Parts: sequence; structure tokens; C-alpha cells
Amino acid sequence: MSPSKTTILLLVVLAGAVVCNGNGITSSFVRKNEKSGDMPLDSDVFQVPPGYNAPQQVHITQGDHKGKAVIVSWVTVEERGSNTVHYWADNSSHKYEAKGSFTTYKYYNYTSGYIHHCTIKHLEYDTKYYYKVGTGEAARTFWFTTPPEVGPDVPYTFGLIGDLGQTYDSNNTLTHYEQNPIKGETVLYVGDLSYADNHPNHDNVRWDTWGRFAERSVAYQPWIWTAGNHELDFAPEIGETTPFKPFTHRYRTPYEASNSTTPFWYSIKRASAYIIVLSSYSAYGKYTPQYRWLEEELPKVNRSETPWLIVMTHSPWYNSYNYHYMEGESMRVMFESWFVKYKVDVVFSGHVHAYERSERVSNDAYTIVNGLCSPKKDQSAPVYITIGDGGNIEGLANNMTEPQPKYSAFREASFGHATFNIKNRTHAYYSWHRNQDGYAVEADSLWFFNRFWHLVDDSTTSA
Repeated sequence: MSPSKTTILLLVVLAGAVVCNGNGITSSFVRKNEKSGDMPLDSDVFQVPPGYNAPQQVHITQGDHKGKAVIVSWVTVEERGSNTVHYWADNSSHKYEAKGSFTTYKYYNYTSGYIHHCTIKHLEYDTKYYYKVGTGEAARTFWFTTPPEVGPDVPYTFGLIGDLGQTYDSNNTLTHYEQNPIKGETVLYVGDLSYADNHPNHDNVRWDTWGRFAERSVAYQPWIWTAGNHELDFAPEIGETTPFKPFTHRYRTPYEASNSTTPFWYSIKRASAYIIVLSSYSAYGKYTPQYRWLEEELPKVNRSETPWLIVMTHSPWYNSYNYHYMEGESMRVMFESWFVKYKVDVVFSGHVHAYERSERVSNDAYTIVNGLCSPKKDQSAPVYITIGDGGNIEGLANNMTEPQPKYSAFREASFGHATFNIKNRTHAYYSWHRNQDGYAVEADSLWFFNRFWHLVDDSTTSA
């Protein structure tokens, strides 16, 4: 059977299995309600690599706009060491090197190690590369695979993780992502990394432990960063008044490639997707830099080249939990009409420590005099997905608004991750995986129909 016929048959089977009773689903799955403390500092997942001045906390992200560059970052502790990355393509004897730079910072009574950043440029598409950081016996070697060349029918799979932290639940989430048979190739990370600010004086040692913990994934595939509220580290009570200080020193983004003025909002192309990252904690009112940037950015998206338009924010716009309720409302008011106009396919957010998926809805008709303030079904609008369920120290958000709003298609207070598997310009398969299940189990799933190329109703409820 041809791939196209297989896809059609699968769609028919799935459509027949959907029960559209006019209401969204509040999952009956009950997870034990308890907070999960951060793993002890001597946990094996925080282990310092052997060797004097060995590079640690190695991580990569996309380094340009179209996927032919990678930013490699790492930390050395005892001394500065080398800024050079050696790299080579698989099955090639020709080795290259790129020179980077380093930075350090102080936060209250903490002084960082030497934080290195190096951009490897002019890579070939769809190629496995090895790279080495450090020198001598302490040198360490990793690898990554570049994406296929940007194009409308290029299949590609993204992982989705948010609000991860560094608890035992966090470790379960990362393990489940790594073992998922739907292999993610790049993580779209929707903010809140280390939760160091939950410790006394924002203990920045917990930034180091998180970097070592996440290295087992992020050293081998890019994580695309969104800044969350736990990246602010704004603490005037201890004299720390520079927002995002640890985050900006440790984690880089390719913001300049999309003409952004700061690392907190930017865009990239990857395979058949155009990804826009927004900052919930930077100014976005009219005339602000972020507003003006997004106003100019959305018309640039060529859906004939990158049909899938994905937006990442930290604070969700549609949220039926009583945690962080309506915190994303002011950004929604500013930008929602643009998302409908340009037919954004999906918006991924975090912040709320639970899972929720909306129907395609909009609420952009309201003015202060017309009273039209209820979300309505809108097939030109995105699906909004809250995936802030990584497992951090603050525990689950399990207090939901009742009754479940009509816009909410599925919600559950559990930890987990998701994947977004683009098949071609018209179809993508999305699935959410809770930590308590087997690696292959899908607790929620949906076939996405592209808003530009296949504007077909993909609702899962009838209300």
C-alpha cells in the first residue's frame, strides 16, 4: 500500500474513533498529588565529567535562520581553557575548527565558571556531524544531525518540553522523551529551565546542575529556547536587578538572524516549519520593539516554503486552570488577530504545570462596548497547547475551572511531554505522552491539518 493510501486509511480509522459529544475532555486519570523535591546535588544525573577542566553543561541550539549553523555552548570550571570547537562530518576525514568566546558572571555570592559559546557555520543539510570541546584527556566528543533543507514537504519531528526543572519527575520526563519511539529531532522548549530561583538567594549552583542534567539530550540535538518567568532571576532584595542575567550568559539564541534586537524573541526555519518565539516577560505593547518586530515578521513567512507556522510563548493565552489564570490575556489581546490573519497552525506554551489542548478558537472581536467576549470556533485560528508539565519542584497544577470551557478540548493534571510529527505540507501528527504510561502510549493525540494548504475542520469536539 502506498504511503498516501496508508495515511488516508489511518485518518479514516482515527476519525471513526473520535467521540464528539459536544464537550471537551477532562481526563479521569488521577496522578498522586505531591510535590517532587529537586534531586540531591550528588545525584548521578548531576555528575561532573572526569578530567581536569573537562567541559560540562554542553548544549546546542540552532545558530542561524535556516538551519545551517549550530551554537555550541559549554562550561569550564578550573580555568578558561580552549574556546575552539573541532568538528567533522560523519564518514569524512576532513576536520574543521571554529573559535568562540567566553563570558562569566556573578550573582549574589555565586561566581560562574567560564561559559563558552561557539557558532559552527556553513554546515551541510541532513548530515551527521561530530564535535569535540576541551583539550587533552579531558576533551569530550558529541554529535548532532543537521535538518533537511528547508522545503514545503520535508518531514520532521519536534519534541515539546516545558517547565522541566530538576526533580525525579523531571528525570522521568526526559527519559520518556528519550525513549519515545516517535523520535524527536529538535526540542521546542517553552520556558522555565532550572528553577534555581526556588532555592535561597536563587542559588545558581542549580543552574550548573540543570545544565549537567539536560546535557544527555541537548548536547546531541538542538533545543529551541523560550524564556519563562523563572529565567527572570530579578531579585532586588539581594541586589540583583538585571533581569535574565544567568539565562542570557548561559543560553544563546540566533536572534540577530531574524533582525530581533534581543535574544528573547526571534524566529527560525527548520525543515518545513517556521517557528516564532515570543517573550511573555518583555514589553509587547504597541510601539515596543517586540510588537514592531512581530508586526514585520509575520508577513515574511512564505507558506510555500515553510507551510507550518508554529509560535512559542511561555504564558498561555487559553488556560482553564486556576493557576496563572489569564496571565497571558494582555498578550492575547495584542496579537491574537494577527495569528488568525496569518493562519498560525499551533501555539505551544508552558507556565501552567499541567497539560491542556484547545480547539481552534479566537476571541478577537471584543471591544469595550460590544460585549462580544466569548471565544468562538475559528478554523483560521491556532490550536493552543499548554505543555508546562515537565515535572519541576513546584508540583502539579490540579485545580481546574469548572465547568470546562467549550474551547478546551482536553486537559489533564499530569507530567509528560509531546511530539509534533510533520508529514508533509498538509498533515502533521501530534501526540502527548504522560510519564506514568509506557514509552509508546499516547494519552492525547490529534491529526493537524495545515491552515494554509488544507483548511479542513480538525476539531475533536462538536461544541
